[in-house]
Amino acid sequence: MQASASAKLRSIPATFEPTKLAEVDRRLDAIEALDKVAIGLAIESGSRAWGFPSPDSDYDCRFIFVRRPEDYLSPWPKRDVIETPLVDDMDLNGWELGKALKLMLKGNAVVLEWLMSPITYRGDATFRDELADLARRHANRPAIARHYLHLGIRQRQTYFADDKQVALKKVFYALRPAVALRWLAEHPQAVIPPMHFQTLIGDCDIPTEVLAIAEALVARKAITNELGTGLLPPPIREFIDKEFARQADLGRVPTVLSAAARLDAEAFFRSTIDRLARQSGPTKA
Repeated sequence: MQASASAKLRSIPATFEPTKLAEVDRRLDAIEALDKVAIGLAIESGSRAWGFPSPDSDYDCRFIFVRRPEDYLSPWPKRDVIETPLVDDMDLNGWELGKALKLMLKGNAVVLEWLMSPITYRGDATFRDELADLARRHANRPAIARHYLHLGIRQRQTYFADDKQVALKKVFYALRPAVALRWLAEHPQAVIPPMHFQTLIGDCDIPTEVLAIAEALVARKAITNELGTGLLPPPIREFIDKEFARQADLGRVPTVLSAAARLDAEAFFRSTIDRLARQSGPTKA
């Protein structure tokens, strides 16, 4: 499929390895051609986009795609995901737009993070901006907070028993959700927290000790594949436990979509398929 007329998105750090970028581009081209889809947005997700990569961090490309209009009219619907094998450090997977919309509006924060990624391989500006606007108007904010709460608690319980030595790089697994909860609490009118960790933590009132430890770990992680092991630093432990306890009442959050959200999502879904697929030229058999 040919590209649409909307402005094209691409934001790649100058430090990105050219051969890796070329390989991501090649694989995305192959997915569009072989699976007969149009990719509305393809970004980097994971430690590189979060702002705390290691020299050996994987390339975690995630994308949202639409199929040809005729594929949506078949009695045998195609899969709503495209998964590719993890080869070396290259991992590309994507969600069909309908799946992404339903999860996003129910409070799954994954798509919101994709919209906020600072690393964009390719994308349609109208698609991204309209999807972000839909999220801001209709995403379930308490459910988004619950997403980060459950993610953080799971990481805390899995990796950070108080007397257990752990890989220090895993500190971020619990700290990032805790900071996202703090950000949401301090920005009551906002829905989408920054994905980039330094931006996120810099936009919150965070204890000085927590900031210092986080900055030191990020700096060390950038130059070494191994941070070693240790106990969860006490200031980090106190901060994340306090944030998780403060949000403990988010255990049950209604996820029923309003009629307005459904109508707006349906309109966006149809117009996007029409613009990215039908208007991109004749479909291929």
